[in-house]
Amino acid sequence: MRALHVITGLGVGGAEQQLRLLVRNLPVDCDVVTLTNPGAVAEGLVADGVRVTHLGIQGNRDLAALPRLARLIRRGRYDVVHTHLYRACVYGRAAARLAGVRAVVATEHSLGDSQMEGRRLTPGVRALYLASERLGRSTVAVSPTVAERLRRWGVPGPRIEVVPNGIDVDRFRFDAARRESTRRRLGLPQGAYVVGGVGRLTAGKRFEVLVRALAELPDDVWLLLVGGGPEESVLRRAAQRTGVADRVLFTGERPNGPAPQTAAPHGPAPLGPAQRGVADGLDLPALTDAMDLLASPSAEEAFGLAVVEALAAGLPVLYVSCPAVDDLPRDAAPFARRVQGGADSFVRAVRQARAQGPGPRSAPQAAHHYSIARSADRLMDIYTAATLGVSST
Repeated sequence: MRALHVITGLGVGGAEQQLRLLVRNLPVDCDVVTLTNPGAVAEGLVADGVRVTHLGIQGNRDLAALPRLARLIRRGRYDVVHTHLYRACVYGRAAARLAGVRAVVATEHSLGDSQMEGRRLTPGVRALYLASERLGRSTVAVSPTVAERLRRWGVPGPRIEVVPNGIDVDRFRFDAARRESTRRRLGLPQGAYVVGGVGRLTAGKRFEVLVRALAELPDDVWLLLVGGGPEESVLRRAAQRTGVADRVLFTGERPNGPAPQTAAPHGPAPLGPAQRGVADGLDLPALTDAMDLLASPSAEEAFGLAVVEALAAGLPVLYVSCPAVDDLPRDAAPFARRVQGGADSFVRAVRQARAQGPGPRSAPQAAHHYSIARSADRLMDIYTAATLGVSST
């Protein structure tokens, strides 16, 4: 079986890194097309031996990209076209039909109650999404919560399949020696209590809540923000304004894979004593080892991948929204706690978590439930059903 994955971009983000993990674990011949931004995840895919094509789409209304993508699909003689993220779903489903491929699967990674991938859910966005959805065989939701949102949006229930995001649990297994070396490289003081935040630095992730909370916490509490994005300068200014700049570390984007040894990126100097270049060569598992707690203040998540990865590293977690945890029995993630409210609530929750002392740093049932191998097996069932459905019609 040959499958083509079409995605909007390949910068460092949850959906993009999830695609790389899936391609590694799917027992099919996979190629990838990115409409825009062939970034760090594209480099990782190429390093994995995957063919990646940059379509070079010019804006949301670049209709000339549609026949280009259709020709690429036709030449590749793909059995399945699998689309990821809003723009890729709209273009990819239509192009697959033009190319004569009817086994079209789409994964909805980022549908919230009020936004999708940062765009407001206007009637126009919904209408275009639903029109293109009818061109596919099935729509995959990354959680039961997203599946219910799709049904409320108007996607027919029989067309919706749930395949949770998956993680490589073994890669996140806690390593005490790696923790010590990572903390030394980051320049963390001995005995520092490190609160981590992982994700794109965008307004929707609400990391400014953690910056404000840090100002009310003891001086030996540090904040380690793993990710890049347009809100980084806003967060830096907030850290300066609240007097905690010397206790906030920004690592920049960290691909969820072996991180290449590179020179420090150009740009404004980071706040605090640790330079961003110190984090170069450190991947996400190493950085989660350095943390004592993960905090996820985002109020609207489709899954909560950073939370699950932190649980796999044995970290206690404070979160506002995480369907991945809330969709499971309560005892599946005993060290994950839901926090309601803003900075004051996180101040109290961090104090309480610290007072309880360090846990065993072992992965709970929730982390094992979201194995990437299990997700890939489930997706193969959907591919098979899509291709059999084509042959029977």
